Amino acid sequence: MSESEKNEERSKETLVEVKKICFVTGTRAEYGIMSGLIKRFRDDKRFILQVVATNMHLSPEFGMTVEEIERDGVKVDRRVEMLLSSDTPVGIVKSMGLCSIGIADVFDQLRPDMVVILGDRYEMLAVASAALIFNIPIAHLHGGEVTEGAIDDAIRNAITQMSTLHFASTEAYQKRIISMGADSNNVYNAGSLAAESIASFIPLSREALNDSLGLELADKFISVTFHPVTLQPGEAVKQTQSLLDALDLWLKNNQGEGVKIVISLPNSDSEGRVIATQLKDWSSARAGEVATFSSLGRTRYYSLLSHAVAVVGNSSSGLLEAPSFCVPTVNIGDRQKGRARGNTVIDVDCERELIFEAINRATSEEFQSYCRREGVNPYYRPNTETIIFSAITDHLLS
Repeated sequence: MSESEKNEERSKETLVEVKKICFVTGTRAEYGIMSGLIKRFRDDKRFILQVVATNMHLSPEFGMTVEEIERDGVKVDRRVEMLLSSDTPVGIVKSMGLCSIGIADVFDQLRPDMVVILGDRYEMLAVASAALIFNIPIAHLHGGEVTEGAIDDAIRNAITQMSTLHFASTEAYQKRIISMGADSNNVYNAGSLAAESIASFIPLSREALNDSLGLELADKFISVTFHPVTLQPGEAVKQTQSLLDALDLWLKNNQGEGVKIVISLPNSDSEGRVIATQLKDWSSARAGEVATFSSLGRTRYYSLLSHAVAVVGNSSSGLLEAPSFCVPTVNIGDRQKGRARGNTVIDVDCERELIFEAINRATSEEFQSYCRREGVNPYYRPNTETIIFSAITDHLLS
C-alpha cells in the first residue's frame, strides 16, 4: 500500500480531520532529542507525520546521519540539501539561502498544519521564516534560553517571535518567553525532552560500547565536545589550542592503557571546520589515547556519557544532558554563558592551566562522589513528552 493510500485509510478510521505535523531536523543531537516525540505522533492515527532532514544530516563529512533516522524506523519524507563546504560567514549565509529555497518547495508540497522546530541553529531560522510566510504555525522547543557567547541567542529569540506554541525547558525560560510578548496561554514549562528520556535510558555496557566504537576505553576517560564561540570570530584556533594543551597535561598525568579521551567533532557553525581539523590532527598524533568521531548517535553518545568520568568542552549537552547521568561537566568559555546550569557543572575561562585544574577537580573522587550524591539537572521535569504532545494535540484538534 502506498503512503497516500495509508493516509487515506487513516482518515477513514478517524472521526476528526487528520492533521499533518512536520518535524524539521538538521543535526544528530536535535533528532535524538525529538525522536521519542516524533514516534509518538507517527503512531497516533489522528496525525500524519512528516519528517524533513536537512543540513548536517545529508553530509558525509558529518556522518550522513539521515541514515540513522531511517534505521530508527522513521520515514524521511523530504531532504533539503543546503550545506556548502565552507564555514565562513559567506558560506553559512549562502547555505541558509539554499535552505530557504528548498524548504519553500517542501512546504508547498507537504502543506503541514504545524511545523515543530527545536532550538536555535541558523538553518532553523530559515525554516521558521518560511513557515511564517506560508502561514504555518510553529511549535518551538527550548525557546527563552540564554547563550551569550553565540549567535544562537538572537536566532532563538527570532524564532520565538515567529512561533505559536512555546515549550520552555525551565520556569525561568517560560517567564522570559512571556516577557517577550508571547501569549501566556501558549507557553509551557515542559522541561527538556533529553533530560526526561535519559531517566529511562538503559546504556550499553562498557564492553558493548567498546565493541560498537571499535575501541578499548580506559577505566577513566573523558568525553570532549568543543564548538566555535560564534560571537568571538577569529578566536577559534587559539581557544581550541588552549583546550588541547590542557588535555595534553591531563594525558601526561594519566598514563596507562586504553583510550582516555573521546572527541565528538563540532557542528557546521562558522569556523567549525577549522576546529574539526585542529581536533583531528591532534587526535591522530595520539592514536591509542584519543579517538575522534563525527557522529555517535543517541545510544552510543548517551552510553559514552554514562561511563565517562567527565564531560569537557562548551556544548549544551554538558549542561542539559550530562547532569542526568550525574557526570561532572567542565564548561569552557562564554559559549553557554547565561544558560541555566546544575551543581555538577564547573565553569572555567578558556585558559590552559584553568582548564587543566578544572578537569582534575571534575575527575577527583571527591567531586565524583558529590555529583552522584547531590547532582541536580535543572532541565528535568517528569512527563515532558506528554506535556508537549498534549499541547500540540489540543491546539491542532480543538
